[in-house]
Amino acid sequence: MTHEHKVKLILGDYLSAFRDTFAVVHYTNYSIEICCRNLKMGSCKEKNEVKCAMNGYSNHLGCTVDDDRKIVYVAPINGKKFVIPDATRQCTWTKDALKKGVFYPHSTQDWKRTEKIVPNVLSLIGNTPMVKLNSIPKKAGIKCNIYAKLEYFNPGGSVKDRIAKRIIEDAEAQGLLRPGMTIIEATSGNTGIGVALASAIKGYKCIIVMSEKMSNEKVAVITALGAKLIKTPITADSYSTEGIFGVANRLHNEIPDSLILDQFSNPGNPLAHYDTTAEEILDQCNHKVDYLVLGAGTGGTLTGISRKIKEKSPQTTIVGLDPEGSVFAVPDYLNKTDVTFFEVEGLGYDFVPTSLDQNAADIWVKTNDQDSLTMARRLIREEGILCGTSSGAAVSAAIKIATDVPEGANIVVVIPDSIRNYLTKFVSDHWMEARGFQSCENINNHWWWKDSISSINYKKVNTVRANESCGNVIDLMRDKDFKEVAVLKLDGNILGTVTLKHLINNLLANNIKPSDKIQDCTIRIFPKVDVKSGYLGLVSRILEKDHYVIVTETNGTGYSKTENPLGIIKITDLYEYIQNGSLS
Repeated sequence: MTHEHKVKLILGDYLSAFRDTFAVVHYTNYSIEICCRNLKMGSCKEKNEVKCAMNGYSNHLGCTVDDDRKIVYVAPINGKKFVIPDATRQCTWTKDALKKGVFYPHSTQDWKRTEKIVPNVLSLIGNTPMVKLNSIPKKAGIKCNIYAKLEYFNPGGSVKDRIAKRIIEDAEAQGLLRPGMTIIEATSGNTGIGVALASAIKGYKCIIVMSEKMSNEKVAVITALGAKLIKTPITADSYSTEGIFGVANRLHNEIPDSLILDQFSNPGNPLAHYDTTAEEILDQCNHKVDYLVLGAGTGGTLTGISRKIKEKSPQTTIVGLDPEGSVFAVPDYLNKTDVTFFEVEGLGYDFVPTSLDQNAADIWVKTNDQDSLTMARRLIREEGILCGTSSGAAVSAAIKIATDVPEGANIVVVIPDSIRNYLTKFVSDHWMEARGFQSCENINNHWWWKDSISSINYKKVNTVRANESCGNVIDLMRDKDFKEVAVLKLDGNILGTVTLKHLINNLLANNIKPSDKIQDCTIRIFPKVDVKSGYLGLVSRILEKDHYVIVTETNGTGYSKTENPLGIIKITDLYEYIQNGSLS
């Protein structure tokens, strides 16, 4: 096989449309076996197999090789059967590899300072500023310097702009993306924004798959950029066909000329940070970085930055942060918890992505919602850094380790995204209070404020089973004049709620059919108070924004936790209680 044949070598059946024109690659530790499949090549007519020794290539699942001996990556999720991107990492990187002259199989991007005038906003990605934290470290008695790299200065508002641009441009250069194709991406939001932004500029159709846990602001930005958004149930885990990966895979198999970039396994993810973000950090700190604190969602930021830092500044300590309820931290005992849900977005998962090298961090620090959300609000109020939730997690982790760091040392923290994505979430006092992260202040000295939930005569909540059809539930609610109902799992625990308005709007938008199960249209994050720990002041605050509050009884913790609906409280119920109490 000679160079002029211009053959790309594709592993497996991931590009099924090109089965007759591409070769299949079987990787071994030291060579690549090229099995010709119906190739119209003179040098291969009489051979079933050609061996091409290319020492130095690592065993990259889903990777292929182009004519320049560079890896062409096609995510395994593009196959006929969906798999989550948790394949064992096969990269053979070491911090001394380049010094030893080991062949480098990846494409590269040079880091350079920003031009004065750029052709489009994609050229503005990178070269984000770094600022010193002052108030928060001082109040904590921290003597060292803590610097925050503000990634929300990227045009799409987050660190994920870097990888969106990189993996799209890599796919274009490798011939995987062509004009008119559809890009599909599973995301917690920020990569979706970055991909939608790049797609809008480059002219690709774009579909973003995201959990309904994510903020409405992310939804608004993605749709404003012209992308189509598909939401998955908050209860669907990564291994479910109804989760973000299962849905993305189904869409890919249904839509011709589509490609899933898959940030969770795409080597362009960590490489974007290896080539640029890490270089910026070193340049901004004059190569004096004593500690570097990085969160992990897909793992690309941590893996890419830390590898370049270890090459050029091996004395730097890399600190990985991971929310309670996630499984990224090592050693594994750090991940033991009763937490099954966390509010912080963009960090942690229930599996370890291929893009994450857990050992890239020298130490791991676990964070919780309370500390993370509180710190994010402090960063906004005390430092003027208009950041998001994961930024609070990063700085809270930095403060934990900084207590023992001497004066003059430098700690760098990456601030992944901005306040824009969370204006109706942690930025809101109401939201924080409704979820128990902030106490409800009785500023008007109401006599009933601390009265228990059981003191009010709340009504029984109407319920339906999760396997009931949407059409039947609509008929029931119309006949009985129900404005809302609680949806129960088969075991009797509450799944969520639906309102008649919500159901009809989804029918009109063709999001559901009357025959679909009601669980497909259930609101999983709903206003609720626990009958044991709740109080009427909290109910009052929730009812300022919501039309009802579900009273629940919770028992157990973790995966043995049960949550049963006991009743419902509306604003008129609270008013009657107050009036009756005032008259007595």
